[in-house]
Amino acid sequence: MSLNTWVLNLFLYFPEDKREYIPAVIELTIILALCVIVFFAIRRSAARQSIKAKELEKKILENNKQDIQGQ
Repeated sequence: MSLNTWVLNLFLYFPEDKREYIPAVIELTIILALCVIVFFAIRRSAARQSIKAKELEKKILENNKQDIQGQ
């Protein structure tokens, strides 16, 4: 047995009883669902901030135009 095979055997474990995979699948499903929820929450927040930034930019440009016209 080579060193590479021995090292891989330290970290790989394939159980005979496949029911041992159930908790891992449940945990993976929960974490994946949370990742999707956080992803969409961040996208929604970014869209809201983008709208606010555009409104602020529009106000600033209007104020600059008024200042230039007033001089």
